[in-house]
Amino acid sequence: MTRIAIRAITRLAHNVYQYDLDKPAGFTFTPGQATEVAIAKDGWEDERRPFTFTALPAADKLQFTIKSYPDHQGVTAKLPTLRPGDMLDIDEPWGTISYKGPGVFIAGGAGMTPFLAILRMLAADPDNADRNTLFFANKREADIFCRDELEAMDRLAVHHVLSEEERPGMLSGLIDRDFLKTHVGDFGQQFYVCGPDPMVKAIRDALKDLGADPTEITFEE
Repeated sequence: MTRIAIRAITRLAHNVYQYDLDKPAGFTFTPGQATEVAIAKDGWEDERRPFTFTALPAADKLQFTIKSYPDHQGVTAKLPTLRPGDMLDIDEPWGTISYKGPGVFIAGGAGMTPFLAILRMLAADPDNADRNTLFFANKREADIFCRDELEAMDRLAVHHVLSEEERPGMLSGLIDRDFLKTHVGDFGQQFYVCGPDPMVKAIRDALKDLGADPTEITFEE
């Protein structure tokens, strides 16, 4: 484990926070990868949780974008109480989510985080001409984070999907087989799926049933 200092904590939504951190010399990762993180305080060092890097590898800082679950009284509830200068322990990067070509990104809540660095990488590349689609599922409009940034990205079609309320310009309901059949015209492309385990399994099964190639469905294994 490597110990690093928090530079800044920024609230992005009512329960989502961005943590900017010092970057160890020589530390590298691939957009989409994650690492194990622990809070370097008594009683928390052994409470490790996986979080995804959301800044680009070339940045002079590391960054995590983390949804807090206060009811759980665990690591994600403790993190927003920290201050710049407090320390976190991180491990080596790992993960199976990486960009394999243009397609459809399907994110459920905090499952958006592995896609942030990937989409930021594509947006920052002046030679990139790939067009992608994002379906970002949340319970309510207030749960959406990084909205302005995502909607401003060239060549990215963003569709917000809300399961517990209706809002103008947004889709309603769950991303299930019927939703995919209605809103995805081509199942012969890449699919990237991240979110709660039951959601990921249901979407993978639905995509395969609708004709998607299982080898072109990327998810965290």
